[in-house]
Amino acid sequence: MKSSSWKTSRAGISITDLGLNDFRMDLLNYVKANGEMDNVPFGMHAIVPAQPEIGLLPGVIFALKNIHDSVNVNQQNRLHPYYLVYISNDGEVIADHTEVKPLLDLARAACRGRAEPIAAAYQPFNEVTDDGRNMGFYSDLLDQAIRSIIKVQDEKT
Repeated sequence: MKSSSWKTSRAGISITDLGLNDFRMDLLNYVKANGEMDNVPFGMHAIVPAQPEIGLLPGVIFALKNIHDSVNVNQQNRLHPYYLVYISNDGEVIADHTEVKPLLDLARAACRGRAEPIAAAYQPFNEVTDDGRNMGFYSDLLDQAIRSIIKVQDEKT
């Protein structure tokens, strides 16, 4: 892990902690309840408040798709062709694309029990970004997230 703010929920670890089956089941249950996601637009975003007590610091979790199917950076990405990168607002990579399971656990914890948008989180975001029309700050973070994927590849090589 890149940050000491990551916390585990229990002392031991089991083989199920390493897999992604829980997330696959979440997705299957969502599709059963809501239908296929074929019409979901690209470039979506959701906003939740920071929760430092669970390791959710102010920043962005990018979910990216590699459009070059033949490239799986260092074969370390369990979600290929998708990549998750968590980067803080100051540009520090909190979790790189090789840390899929803890990152998905964190995203799940941030959204657990929330069925509606959180006005206290999205209203300031909408004000700062002019309702999403001025995303320069987040574009810069996206560039840094992409560079982090390449940097991890270079370090592994």
